[in-house]
Amino acid sequence: MAESNKNNISDQGVTRREFLSWFWLGWLTFSVVLGGLATLVGRFLFPNVLFEKPSRFRAGKPSEYAPGVDERFKDTQSVWIVRGAEGIYALSTVCTHLGCTPNWLPNELKFKCPCHGSGYRVSGLNFEGPAPRPLERFAVSVDDSGQLTIDKSKTVRYPDQWGNSEFILKA
Repeated sequence: MAESNKNNISDQGVTRREFLSWFWLGWLTFSVVLGGLATLVGRFLFPNVLFEKPSRFRAGKPSEYAPGVDERFKDTQSVWIVRGAEGIYALSTVCTHLGCTPNWLPNELKFKCPCHGSGYRVSGLNFEGPAPRPLERFAVSVDDSGQLTIDKSKTVRYPDQWGNSEFILKA
């Protein structure tokens, strides 16, 4: 009789315990899928934001700069500060060919781009390689506290604009 009772139970289909196991597994799967979709919608509604460095920064007192190229802001602000015979000016460290960062070669008195060989004079003027134009210059001023202030939001691209008093601090 016990044997026939087992056969009857297995012939009944799904037991209550099996039903509840599948029921919770279904809800768990549904919740995971719904959570994934909610995450995708959230990423769409709140995209990544690129936080850029401020366009203006203080670079110390003008008296701190010796004649030549100062590279202390090359990595942090993408700027070279140059003290030449005509005054102090700030050059962009971005090659005008494809955006690589040139290196200052003090023995040759030039900036040389490692990517495609563009060369720039200490003034920023391009003279060799595929660069289509000179390095950009940024606005330079002295604030009320006597600090050199570089404003990267104001740029000039061509030598005929370099003499503008906003882009060179006369020595």
